[in-house]
Amino acid sequence: MAGRVEGKVAFITGAARGQGRSHAVRLAEEGADIIAIDACVDIPGRGYPGGSEEDLAETVRMVESVGGCIVARKADVRNLSELVAAVDEGVERFGRLDIVSANAGIGNKHGRTDELDQEEWQLLLDVNLTGVWHTCKASIAHIVAGGRGGSVILTTSVAGIRAYPNISHYVAAKHGVQGLMKSMAIELGEHAIRVNAVLPTQTNTPMIMNQKSWRLFLPHLDEPTIDDFAEISRGMGLLPNPWVEPIDISNAVLFLASDEARYITGASLPVDSGTLAA
Repeated sequence: MAGRVEGKVAFITGAARGQGRSHAVRLAEEGADIIAIDACVDIPGRGYPGGSEEDLAETVRMVESVGGCIVARKADVRNLSELVAAVDEGVERFGRLDIVSANAGIGNKHGRTDELDQEEWQLLLDVNLTGVWHTCKASIAHIVAGGRGGSVILTTSVAGIRAYPNISHYVAAKHGVQGLMKSMAIELGEHAIRVNAVLPTQTNTPMIMNQKSWRLFLPHLDEPTIDDFAEISRGMGLLPNPWVEPIDISNAVLFLASDEARYITGASLPVDSGTLAA
C-alpha cells in the first residue's frame, strides 16, 4: 500500500544516520514531507562518533532521492530553543505538522549505579529523557493547531520495560520515556493525537556496533568481536537473529504514524525478536 502518510509532515530527531535517517527515508517513501534535526556533535565517552553535518546532508540526499521534500537543521534536543526554531521553520514551509518521531538518543558509559559520576547520569537524562520532552514541547502545539489529529512516536527501548545492570541511568531514562508516553496519550486524546512508543532491541547502528557497547554484554572479554557479540545477542530473544535493522524500527514507526493505527494510543510496540517475552 503506497502513500500511507501521503500529504503529512513528520518531525524526526536524531536524523543524521541510524534509525532517524531510516525513519526519514521510509516516511518520505510513503508520501510525508520531513523536518529533520540532529545535534551533529561528538559526545565524549560514548565509544562511537556522533553524527556529522555531512551525515545529515546525506539524509537530505536520500530523502530527496525517493521524491521527498525535507527541511534539515542542526539542532540539539537538549536545547529547546533550537528545536522550536527548527520545527517552526519546517511548519512555515510545509504548512502543517502531523507526525513526531522522538528518536534522538545516545549510548552510555557503563558502571554500577553507585559508581556512576554525576555528569554521566545527568547527560543521559538530558538527552534521552528531557530531550524527548523538549521534542514534544516544541511540536505538539502545531499538531493541535492543525485540528486534524496526529501521531507522536517516542523511541524507548526494551530497557524501558526491563531492567539491566550497569546501565541504570539509561534504564531510568527509558522508563521515564514510557511514563511520558502514557501521560501524553491521556492528555492529547481529546485532540485525536495518538501517542505511542516503539521499543527496539539491539539495532544495527553505530550506537550498539562498537566495542564499548559489546563489553557491556561481554565484560569478561577485553576486546570482544562482532562475532562474540552476535553469539550472546542471539540468545537474548526468541528468534535466531542477533539484532534488528533500522528499517525494522522504521516500519513500526510508519505503522504507528499511519491511519492503519488510527485507534492505537498509549501502546508500547516492541521490535525485539521476542526479548521481552523471553
